[in-house]
Amino acid sequence: VQLQASGGGLVQTGGSLRLSCAYSGFTDDNFAIGWFRQAPGKDREGVSCISSDGDTSSSDSVKGRFTISTDNAKNTVYLQMNSLKPEDTAVYYCKLQNVAGSYWGQGTQVTVSS
Repeated sequence: VQLQASGGGLVQTGGSLRLSCAYSGFTDDNFAIGWFRQAPGKDREGVSCISSDGDTSSSDSVKGRFTISTDNAKNTVYLQMNSLKPEDTAVYYCKLQNVAGSYWGQGTQVTVSS
């Protein structure tokens, strides 16, 4: 299983970014993909996740600002991040969970300037 995260960058407060997580290397139809983030000196935390049947959930800190979605034809999960705040600054990771286990992609840095 391979995950490739991209789309991070530097943005001003109130701006938007869209992260992408392209996945490959498995044929399991039952899986979930989540976005996590880790700020300097803090533990990694869950942000949003989506299951293969379309169910989504998000942490309270991003509800109403971040939207997770998937393009099955492209095997890609997106995280649309709007109204970004300095506290959203972190390295963002995607993780896939299926019956075989869990797999992490490399991180992508998101920096929100005040």
